[in-house]
Amino acid sequence: MLTRPPADVLAAFGCDGDPVRLEGGKGGTWRAGDVVLKPVEFAPETRWRAEALAAVTGSAEFRIARPVRTRDGGWIAGEGADGRNSSGGNPVAQGWEASRLVPGRLDTSRPDDAIRAGIAFHQAIAQLPRPEFLDRRTDPWAIGDRVAWEELPPDASAAARRLLDPLLAERKPVELPAQAVHGDLPGNVLFAPGEPPAVIDWSVYWRPPAWAAAVAVADALCWYQATPGLIDRWAQLPEWRQMLIRALVYRIVTHDLAGRWTPDQIAAYQPAIAAVLS
Repeated sequence: MLTRPPADVLAAFGCDGDPVRLEGGKGGTWRAGDVVLKPVEFAPETRWRAEALAAVTGSAEFRIARPVRTRDGGWIAGEGADGRNSSGGNPVAQGWEASRLVPGRLDTSRPDDAIRAGIAFHQAIAQLPRPEFLDRRTDPWAIGDRVAWEELPPDASAAARRLLDPLLAERKPVELPAQAVHGDLPGNVLFAPGEPPAVIDWSVYWRPPAWAAAVAVADALCWYQATPGLIDRWAQLPEWRQMLIRALVYRIVTHDLAGRWTPDQIAAYQPAIAAVLS
């Protein structure tokens, strides 16, 4: 979505200056002064996440992008701000959300630092209750997560099944406490000299924190040129092999639902699967 935030949205968040589109993400994020604006994808999640982040205390181990309220005290401005267009995560216009700009740059060559920041962030939000909106999400990411945790059966294409079958054959039951976690860390941690890493764009899931770390490892292996040694460096995390299996199942099922497979994408998963199952 390349639509520029309209004037009423800019005014609602007290923005100064003309908005400039930021690189990355889904192409719909804009900066106006020190405020970052992006389209709302699922209003109940936006509101829950903003309330939660507003209450997070400062830390020497991570930063966050603080949510910005509208002038009338809400978290969403513009079309759909009343929430009536909520779609379980499907792409329907639901207004705009905003946060303070945090300095930093993405560096996917630092997965260990991203995982450490994620662990500290999860410790800070460990007491949050399970959000109700999770049961209403129907996007590919939510479905992939449920398949990974045996809450839905796998219903995948032939290409995905060839990747999934070895993983599903090794999946075993686990009993670990769940909490709110960030399910997409590697591409959402920013680094700035002299500052702790900044955790942004929180994708909310209710899973063990070790699973969130496993997703970061799986992504780094598949897409960011990490070596299998990354797996061993975090082997102290509970049920580590099973977390990695579920992380890969989650990503494969989500990809299968959200887009088409190319030979390069299939090839990217194969070494990671072999390393996890070895």
